[in-house]
Amino acid sequence: MKTILTLLMFALILPLHAQEHRHRLGAGANYWVPLNDLARDIDDDGFSYFISYQSRPDLIGWDLSVEFLPDRFGEDAIAPQFHFILGRGIYAAAGAGWMHRDGSFADDPFYSLRVGLNFQVLPGLFLDIFGNYRFNDETDLKDEDTKLDTDTVFLGAALRISL
Repeated sequence: MKTILTLLMFALILPLHAQEHRHRLGAGANYWVPLNDLARDIDDDGFSYFISYQSRPDLIGWDLSVEFLPDRFGEDAIAPQFHFILGRGIYAAAGAGWMHRDGSFADDPFYSLRVGLNFQVLPGLFLDIFGNYRFNDETDLKDEDTKLDTDTVFLGAALRISL
């Protein structure tokens, strides 16, 4: 399943890549909180950090990111993800990614919906402020008998430079 989704993402990216467009490289941070109260005595909110590469040729674009989640529910994690973007200044995005922790990727991807405000602060420098809802994200925590639903909301910001 992961292989098919990865191939599909690249098949959809290639036609967009052939057009004249703007490339942006950026970094940012998220504050995240799960929607459900977790049953364990752990931190159930936190910060994550990410780097991203965007292609925004017109009203439709894409974003490829790698997010670093230190101490996510008691464990460190990395989450590569991909979003399709619709809009320019005010935008919406939908995407998917995989959580990597304890040396392996999760069995199922998580899905993400995002709304944001993207604007130029200086020539070639953009500020992106967004809200993100991530769902279908379950995790097995140490010493727990069942998987916990970890649907999560994020408030994030990124600075991006045009390449």
